Amino acid sequence: MQRSGWHRNAWTCRVVTVALGCALLGAFGTNMRAQDDNKLHMASRVELDIVKVVMAQERAWNNGDIDGYAQGYKNSPDTLFIGRQISKGYAQMLEDYKHNYPTRASMGTLSFSELEVHPLSETFAVCLGKYRLDRPKKEGGPAEGLFSLVFEKTDQGWKIVLDHTT
Repeated sequence: MQRSGWHRNAWTCRVVTVALGCALLGAFGTNMRAQDDNKLHMASRVELDIVKVVMAQERAWNNGDIDGYAQGYKNSPDTLFIGRQISKGYAQMLEDYKHNYPTRASMGTLSFSELEVHPLSETFAVCLGKYRLDRPKKEGGPAEGLFSLVFEKTDQGWKIVLDHTT
C-alpha cells in the first residue's frame, strides 16, 4: 500500500517526534516521564531539585564519602531510616551507615533508577525509586531494591526526613 504525500509526511513527523521524545527521555530520564494520557510531562522545579539531591547522594557514595551522602538527610533527631531495622535520628542513621559500610570496597558502586517525585505540598514531597549496589561477593555481593523517601523543604534545601528502603 502506498501512502499519499500528506500521510507519509504526517507519519514521518510522528516518527521523528517519537524518536526525539525517546532521545530526550533517555537524556533527561528523571526530568520527564510519560503520563497515563500519553502527554509528555516536564519536571517541575521541585522535582528537579529533589532529583539533584538524590543524584548528589549517588555521586558522594560512589566517591566513598558517607558524610557527603548523609548531607541529603535532614540533620534532626526526628529523621527516620527504615530498612532491616529502624534508625531514629540523623546521628544514629549516620553511625549505622558507617558501621554497615566500613570500607570503600563494602560500599561498592551505587546507582539509582526509575526516580519518581510526587510533591505533596509546598514543603513535602515523596521520591520513589530503585537502587542497585554492585560490590564484590566477599563484601556482601550485589544488592538491589526499592525505596521511598519523604523530603522536607528546609532552609538548607530539600532534605530527606524519612527513608524506607527494602
